[in-house]
Amino acid sequence: MAVGMAAPRAPYACDPERSRGRLYPEPPSRTRSDFRRDCDRVIHSTAFRRLKHKTQVFVFHEGDHYRTRLTHSLEVAQIARAIARQLGLDEDLTETLALAHDLGHPPFGHAGERALDACLRDWGGFDHNAQTLRVVTTLERRYPAFDGLNLTWESLEGIAKHNGPLIDRAGQPLERFGETGVPPAIAGYVHGHDLELWTNAGLEAQVAGLADDIAYDAHDIDDGLRAGLFVIDDLNEVPMISRIIGEIDAAYPGLDEGRRGAELVRELISRLIGDVVAEATRRLTEAAPGSADAVRGHSRPMAAFSQAMVEAEAQIKAFLYSRMYRHLRVMRIMGDAATIVTNLAGHYLANPDELPPGWLAEGAAADEIARGIGDFIAGMTDRFAIVEHRRIFDSTPDLR
Repeated sequence: MAVGMAAPRAPYACDPERSRGRLYPEPPSRTRSDFRRDCDRVIHSTAFRRLKHKTQVFVFHEGDHYRTRLTHSLEVAQIARAIARQLGLDEDLTETLALAHDLGHPPFGHAGERALDACLRDWGGFDHNAQTLRVVTTLERRYPAFDGLNLTWESLEGIAKHNGPLIDRAGQPLERFGETGVPPAIAGYVHGHDLELWTNAGLEAQVAGLADDIAYDAHDIDDGLRAGLFVIDDLNEVPMISRIIGEIDAAYPGLDEGRRGAELVRELISRLIGDVVAEATRRLTEAAPGSADAVRGHSRPMAAFSQAMVEAEAQIKAFLYSRMYRHLRVMRIMGDAATIVTNLAGHYLANPDELPPGWLAEGAAADEIARGIGDFIAGMTDRFAIVEHRRIFDSTPDLR
């Protein structure tokens, strides 16, 4: 089979004809599979449109060419579909999970998330993955018969578990949830609709999670170069990238920096995708899962980077952390952005009656009030958060 061509549907792929269905039964579409309908519902959601004005790394007014949450999600979807196509997975489900993965992100990227998590710590904190599940099951209100988007079970479990199981078989929280427990938005939902948090997600979700890492690595390099936070030759301290730069310079001597950087990003994406496909193929051949449920029940993920690429990818992230995410310019702006989120959350926690109509039920308990405030702030775009802060407070950081 030629590289890039679609493989036949694999026995371990999620099959829309065998979906576990929707929480609220609906008649099937005459023209679309259930997973295609899920993807279309995500694309047409209000939360998806808001991603165009939510920060990836650089706030919207810093330039038109930097990634936003929306363009990042589109790039994740392209990478995820490229991997799914070669592995014989369901591309529609893969695309659904890639496009949906950041629907719950608050304004101002991870700085906004950390600030909102700190403000809501007494009520279970804030986690953008959990908020994404809340968006697609509760907060989107577009249908007459139910709240949310009524996605299939496979889409919901992929949203909840694309980074791996959340609990063990005995119900104990795993890894990052060991101290704080499973986020309330997920824990509360699975009481009524079991997403089997102790298993791996289907392969489509595993692929979407890896595609997110690939997009981050490559495109944050691209944005960092554009912003002048570092230059291409600084990346020579990362061995894998140094080899790519050497190959580019040998093939295209004297290439201008713009094209040189673009070629580096393209080649990096290709190598990361190729590594995932090769490692997943090796693991699938070894385990020979005969169904999507066999993938879920396996002791480790079937989609992953090779050990050599795990180490190389960690070096890329370490470079970006020190040279981009911790850059004084980025830190200053994100610190001011976090202040905006903190101020808004503090104001509404002290004055919940100032929330717009419909955000709080009559007689809401303290945890319900905090959740409603989290929902309201998480739904804000960067620019709306700034406008709201200016409306309430005498002074608002300029974020420049």
